[in-house]
Amino acid sequence: MAKLLLGKEVNASINEEIKAKVETLKAQNITPTLGIIRIGEREDDIAYERGATKRCETLGVAYEKFLLPADVEEEEVLKTIDQVNKSEKIHGVLLFRPLPKHLNEDKIVNALAVEKDVDGITDLSMAGVFMGKDMGYAPCTCMKVLDHYGIDCTGKKVVVIGRSLVVGKPAAMMLIKKNATVTVCHTRTVDMPSVVKEADIVVVAAGKAGVIDGSYLREGQIVIDVGINVNEEGKLCGDVDFDSAKEVAGYITPVPGGVGPMTIATLMRNTLTAAKVQNHIR
Repeated sequence: MAKLLLGKEVNASINEEIKAKVETLKAQNITPTLGIIRIGEREDDIAYERGATKRCETLGVAYEKFLLPADVEEEEVLKTIDQVNKSEKIHGVLLFRPLPKHLNEDKIVNALAVEKDVDGITDLSMAGVFMGKDMGYAPCTCMKVLDHYGIDCTGKKVVVIGRSLVVGKPAAMMLIKKNATVTVCHTRTVDMPSVVKEADIVVVAAGKAGVIDGSYLREGQIVIDVGINVNEEGKLCGDVDFDSAKEVAGYITPVPGGVGPMTIATLMRNTLTAAKVQNHIR
């Protein structure tokens, strides 16, 4: 039976740190504020939004929602992006993706000011990750969980399942920075189970509920599930079939309760940092 890697254990100390710093800023009449832009009614987006707003309320971070219909025109989305860019009150922005297919996602994402890109989705933020430079903000991924549990990636074989710019590719780059040897698997990978079994650490960001089960794994592996989905029963679940995987893996992050809370914690921390930078506070 796998040991659970729980995001809540990482959150406690980070929450106290953020709370204290938020109060310091509020004493200077600055309230860190997150702008949330959601297009449509995807259940997984709504679930993540609920978690983010609840955390904002807990930590004293303000938020403002910009909710647009799924059939919104591109011009209206760009107008909303321009509004949050120009707002001195809003310091960070969470823009849910993927966007509806009729919208030019690349154009819309890169209309966002990099200094407010606390979720690390613009090309400039990505460039910082891929070039190892301090540009924008790194995407909110699983790195904090590995750090908290003292999992040293140096020399480890890591398989990342998923090659999207949302998680897969940035995660691979950040793991390489931690001196791991990284293989990226995707839908065209031949005999994926045999590739995954070779890994010491498996990071799953496939974007599909329960796509990786225990048959892909071997005993003792560390499995980090970055997925967030809503199953047929309306319950949150990951990209890993947890029930079968926990019988094989050595360590595993559950969904909910694993990477999700840490992703939100990183989002809060980045919003706090953005508020300080935009108000010229060290």
